[in-house]
Amino acid sequence: MRRKILIFVLFVLMSLFLSACEQNNTLDSTLDNYPLEPDGPAPDPHDGVYVSEYGSLTFNGDDESITVQIGKELAQLFELEEGEYEGSYIFLSGNLPPHGSFPIRYDAAHELQIDLDNNGTQYSKVFDIGVASEDGKSGSVGLNTVTYEKIPLLFKDDNHFFTVLFEKK
Repeated sequence: MRRKILIFVLFVLMSLFLSACEQNNTLDSTLDNYPLEPDGPAPDPHDGVYVSEYGSLTFNGDDESITVQIGKELAQLFELEEGEYEGSYIFLSGNLPPHGSFPIRYDAAHELQIDLDNNGTQYSKVFDIGVASEDGKSGSVGLNTVTYEKIPLLFKDDNHFFTVLFEKK
């Protein structure tokens, strides 16, 4: 009889332990804040020249390298001198606490990080991807903002939002 009670107690303890572990895993996964990617296949990487009124972005089709041609206005926004720069880029998810931004495919991106060589000095900056409202009082970011044909960068200056739209040439 003692043996049956001991087996029953061990069974109950094991069940409670396994139940607690399962609840812990469920709780941990609900606390994770990772980017969601669309279900479909990833789009082709950007390739070619994307032009705005302020400069251009030339993507080499390898989903990594970029040439940035910066005009006067874009130089102020990028905080660089006018000119042409070589470097790399990566699309990011946007800040997802507690982990921060993650690399993600461009059709789900909220940010664009550009890393450039500035005369031997490394330049790295993250830009918001989005569209400003017509009145400039707000801006929005979201899925499918970046397409193969366009890349809208969202800026804010003196409480006024504006978009610099790079379109495929």
